[in-house]
Amino acid sequence: MSESALPTPVALVGLVFVSHSSLIAKGLVDLARQMAPTVRMLPAGGTDDDRIGTSFAKVAAGIEAAEAGRGVVVLCDLGSAILTAESALDFLDDDTRSRVVIVDAPLVEGAVAAAVAAQIGGDLSAVESAARSARAQHSGPPSAQAPLPAADAGSGQSGADTTVARTVTLINADGLHARPAAEFVTLAATLGVPVTVNGRDAASLLAIMGLGLTRGARVELSASGAGAAAAVDALATLLESGFGEA
Repeated sequence: MSESALPTPVALVGLVFVSHSSLIAKGLVDLARQMAPTVRMLPAGGTDDDRIGTSFAKVAAGIEAAEAGRGVVVLCDLGSAILTAESALDFLDDDTRSRVVIVDAPLVEGAVAAAVAAQIGGDLSAVESAARSARAQHSGPPSAQAPLPAADAGSGQSGADTTVARTVTLINADGLHARPAAEFVTLAATLGVPVTVNGRDAASLLAIMGLGLTRGARVELSASGAGAAAAVDALATLLESGFGEA
């Protein structure tokens, strides 16, 4: 295949992390990169000479570098960082500004959730929503939480309808930490069937990580409707694989 015939990579929503500390912003990119290796993520931390504070120039440059045509989500750590980001938006042309969103959300949790949503191809609205879900996680029970299955079916179908439930024991030595959790959520988001994990939305990274699943934990998968069995089996197989690190 000639180089010109190679498929064009799909553009993803970009992210900019604005912090008063350059170390925090860079560290956040390193963390999120573990779960979203191909998303454009730019740190915009510290002043122009890397003292504590924020930089209009760094934020503006970050937005420009993160924009690949599908928009940019900007997350900030403190109030004045938001003001700096808003000032940077004011200097964008109208077309670019329409594709940039500043999200008020916890920086670390919001960044991780947004990165995973961008990695699986979510549009600007989906990535913004994922980042905002972090704020919901801090303010109370996650909205994505669903009722626990009525019965511990262990493995196989429960009832006469199409509800399927299956229990898997987690074998990862370090539990379901960030990287395997992101891999699990990425698969769940592509199945086309809502699946719950111990009553939580399997496609929500923050909901899954909030379960705090450690090695030996029982993982109860449940889904209903057409395709439920295949979806549950796919996620169970991934869990049973140990994500290559058991």
